[in-house]
Amino acid sequence: MTKELEIGWEEWINLPSLNIPAIKVKVDTGAQTSALHAKHIETFRVKKKKHVRFEVSPLPERPNLTISCSAPLIDKRKVTSSNGESENRYIIKTVLVLGIKEWEADISLTDRESMQYRMLLGRSALNPEMIVHPTESFLLGGLDKGVYRKKKTKSLKSRRALRIALLTREPNNYSSKKIKLAGEARGHEVETINTTRCYLDVDMDNPQIYYEGNPLPKYDIVIPRVGASITSYGLAVTRQFLLTGATSLNEPQAIANSRDKLMAHQLLASAGIDIPVTGFASSSKDTKGIIDTVGSIPLIIKLAESSQGRGVILAETKKAAETVISAFRGLKANFLVQEFIAESKGEDIRCLVVGGKVIGSIKRINKGDDFRSNIHQGGTAEKAILSRKERSVAVRAAKALGLSVAGVDILRSKRGPLVLEVNSSPGIQSLDQTLEIDVAEQIIIFCESQI
Repeated sequence: MTKELEIGWEEWINLPSLNIPAIKVKVDTGAQTSALHAKHIETFRVKKKKHVRFEVSPLPERPNLTISCSAPLIDKRKVTSSNGESENRYIIKTVLVLGIKEWEADISLTDRESMQYRMLLGRSALNPEMIVHPTESFLLGGLDKGVYRKKKTKSLKSRRALRIALLTREPNNYSSKKIKLAGEARGHEVETINTTRCYLDVDMDNPQIYYEGNPLPKYDIVIPRVGASITSYGLAVTRQFLLTGATSLNEPQAIANSRDKLMAHQLLASAGIDIPVTGFASSSKDTKGIIDTVGSIPLIIKLAESSQGRGVILAETKKAAETVISAFRGLKANFLVQEFIAESKGEDIRCLVVGGKVIGSIKRINKGDDFRSNIHQGGTAEKAILSRKERSVAVRAAKALGLSVAGVDILRSKRGPLVLEVNSSPGIQSLDQTLEIDVAEQIIIFCESQI
């Protein structure tokens, strides 16, 4: 025999599928349809199925406490309220937990800002085993004030459909396509957005991002894969997404730290992470001094902002080094002069760090006589086995620059692992093809943990 549940005309209810641990509900047997307070309601599609995204402020006394929710959209109906007014409302089906009872019910979404109760439980949503006492309140207990503390709410969260913006000028390259497919496979909407086609309305009250002339909707997550040639504007666009309420996979400042190789090396050095001996100077009069700082020939000269092995030159003689430095200065380009690690033999280790953990690593091997091991320069890859120290160095390097997701490049030297570079938008093709993991899926799973 099913046990009956006695409830009052007002109770605290849990909506776990919407990440709402507690909301005060009015139990109204006179109303047919249940209603939930919702603002900023907008629809989107996941695998061609309609979803609805909205925000809920569950506690009237804490208006700044806002929970972003999403759910499959099952209908849009005309609903008549108690005052006789009719409106078309989106209808969702969600899980309700009241005491020991857990069940699904249809809920309409509407703005109940002016109402005392942010949720109304109508008779169509009541469980048959419930007995409602119209003169009693909170028979199942009051609000646990701790449920909305940050740590506790995090543990109550369930996975929901996210709206993800993938910032890239190359939607058809391997990494972009894999990230989009991985997000959709896990039930999210992933929209590729060309960074250079965005323009910004930097408004204190209502910051907006326009894309090809139209305002963009709100997103839960932005994944910035900003090309080196547009770093400054790409970071401005990413910051604007943050102003609209999105969470960035990597923070703009962390990306900036990684793109400026001089800054990156300074941050690594300050964190006690070993790097190749590195020199930097502005004046052409300091050419000899900067070469002497590195202390050995051959040496590496690289542009301060470069990627994929471009703008990296091996100078095998002092005269060649002076010539390259002079040429870079003539172009007014910032550059580093760096120790050449001969014992690495044109090999390096690419470690993929996600959320403070190394989820995979590959050894990149140079092509022929090329000292660079970048895959884009014709290098090959094989699975790498990391030492405990190498794993620790990779994690610390990503943390030093403030990156949640990073490709950390390590050289194996006589004095131990040296961090060569930290990439904030690592390509995933060589990792996918070499390792038995789905890198894009791991990135999406990390995104889910941030909401």
